[in-house]
Amino acid sequence: MEEQVALVIGGILGGLLLLLLLMVVSRCLWKRLRATFAYEELSGTTAASSTQGHKLCPPDARTQASRPPGVPFVVPPSLQSQDWVPLSSRERAQAPQDPCPAPELLPHATRSNLGDACMVGTINPELYKIPEDKSETHFPEGCLGRLRFSVEYQQQAERLLVGLIQAQRLQAPSEPCSPLVKLHLLPDERRFRQSKTKCGTTSPQFDEHFIFQVPSKSITQRVLRFSVYHVDRQRKHQLLGQVLFPLKTETLAGDCRLIWRDLEAESLEPPSKFGDLQFCLSYNDCLNRLTVIVLRAKGLQLLQDDTSFVSVLVKVSLMNHNKFVKCKKTSAVLGSANPVYSETFSFEADPAELDTASLSLTVLQRAKGDRSRELGRVVVGPYMYTRGKELEHWNEMLSKPKELVRRWHALCRTTEP
Repeated sequence: MEEQVALVIGGILGGLLLLLLLMVVSRCLWKRLRATFAYEELSGTTAASSTQGHKLCPPDARTQASRPPGVPFVVPPSLQSQDWVPLSSRERAQAPQDPCPAPELLPHATRSNLGDACMVGTINPELYKIPEDKSETHFPEGCLGRLRFSVEYQQQAERLLVGLIQAQRLQAPSEPCSPLVKLHLLPDERRFRQSKTKCGTTSPQFDEHFIFQVPSKSITQRVLRFSVYHVDRQRKHQLLGQVLFPLKTETLAGDCRLIWRDLEAESLEPPSKFGDLQFCLSYNDCLNRLTVIVLRAKGLQLLQDDTSFVSVLVKVSLMNHNKFVKCKKTSAVLGSANPVYSETFSFEADPAELDTASLSLTVLQRAKGDRSRELGRVVVGPYMYTRGKELEHWNEMLSKPKELVRRWHALCRTTEP
């Protein structure tokens, strides 16, 4: 009797478990069927509301946001638990004021206004646009104009191809500007190439090409100079500005390069006794970075008694309490009294160290056997070390963070060579 009762109870419990399992399976199948029907209905809504969507959105937005008709819309699993705007009426949900919001606002839409977009589940192309580079259209204060050109060197033929493309915003005199450009390959000052004169414009379009025959052994020691002139009514040439472009190895590598350069005013001051050095200073207080750009020198007094000299270079030294912290050197330029470098160096310097730090720039003439002789030097820094123009240059750099401050400085010699 007891065994029969146990069997009956076991059968009842087994039946209940089986019934519970069937209920769970049925519920899961029902959820999947409902989700499938909802996806099909949402996909059909796209075609049904296409006519109305054309009225709400401009043609560009409709083209960018449209989806192939055969691809159904699927809600990601991570968003299935959220509340969605019902689309059972086969009409696109509309915002009360703006039916097609601006693309830049789409990524910030909340769950309550997801239906306000022109098309749900599409990619916003505004997020993938590359920011526009405004470096070519931004002209700093006091800019004399800008020149665009191209440079290419053919190694086998030993030919330098220079393309003069255009100039922009030339600072012309009162009368209408008629610019032309002369090209010199320094240190040769006698021979030059000249463009045609463009009348009545401050932004001339030249589109002219010139060829210089230069041996490959000396190409890296040459400097390309563009001199921009205004031709007045008496056919006299007035210099508006110039561009100096050193022909370094890295600038000549590869194919033809398009280059923008700002015009510089020609220095009319005579060189000092031992020559002058031009360089830029800049300090970035966010990165604690001190930047020095060695541009060029002029009027150097080369030591002619030593006929074995090879080249001229500039040594840039960062000092703190008159102790050397770091030293960097420019590339060597073959013995020229007016070398052009245009090389950039960066040093790490905390703001607290700027009161005791200084920069020493030394021009060296290197001879055979790694012997170097000092042609002159200049030191810029705080009041502790410098006075006059050197102190003004340092203070102007600190007062204009992240800006390049350019100046000429006279070289001096501590000891007679």
